[in-house]
Amino acid sequence: MNALSWPTWIIHIASVLEWIVAIALIWRYGELTKDRSWYGLAFGMLPALVGAMAVLVWHYFDNAPQLDFLGSIQAVMTLVGNTTLAVAAYKIYRPTVES
Repeated sequence: MNALSWPTWIIHIASVLEWIVAIALIWRYGELTKDRSWYGLAFGMLPALVGAMAVLVWHYFDNAPQLDFLGSIQAVMTLVGNTTLAVAAYKIYRPTVES
């Protein structure tokens, strides 16, 4: 656990919790507006959340060399997450242009 300082841990954990709350609120917004495209945004946020959790686990174990693969998982999940978020954002935006 010494790989990060306590203030850095607090920021990282708060960011993950904030991401979880944002996913839940976006999902709820989709339910309230009956606009299923918002569900896509909530799902699109999951890969980034998985990546963040993977790298936090790696840091928790002091960046152990046998867990280096978690850094790669984080990188891949960031790429996948950015792509899914871009697609979801386009699906939310597209109907506003077509109408």
